[in-house]
Amino acid sequence: MKIIAIGMNYAAHNEEMRHTRVNTDPVIFMKPDSAILKDGKPFFIPDFSEEIHYETEVVVRINRLGKNIASRFAHRYYDALTVGIDFTARDLQRKFREAGNPWELCKGFDNSAAIGTFVPVTQFADVQQLQFSLQIDGQTVQQGCTANMLFGIDEIIAT
Repeated sequence: MKIIAIGMNYAAHNEEMRHTRVNTDPVIFMKPDSAILKDGKPFFIPDFSEEIHYETEVVVRINRLGKNIASRFAHRYYDALTVGIDFTARDLQRKFREAGNPWELCKGFDNSAAIGTFVPVTQFADVQQLQFSLQIDGQTVQQGCTANMLFGIDEIIAT
């Protein structure tokens, strides 16, 4: 499985992270197969970072190949959704950004992409209006909605 991830896609999170630049295109990065953590396996904090952050994400399963896809046809290219957690070695990310280097080492380390069970897209009334959240020990620590994405699912697929 190839993971194509979109960074900096929520204005509120960008503000929280003090990103002031407005992106006119999605910020795309990759995660390798070895980043996938599934089947309820535990996540272990890696010893190479002192600051691991987590972000709950909507995960879209692409089910066919395509290029130069028009937004109005984008929904034909994915068939299921789930939630996931994107783990980031934030201390390394700051260092890499300051040096103008890629993010892969801080975003693509082993088990840095926890994913849930995929649900057919037909089970959702509108994928552009999905509410999602993350709870830890019964406390909601993050919540979001796909409507708040700077670049929506179909727009990203068409990119």
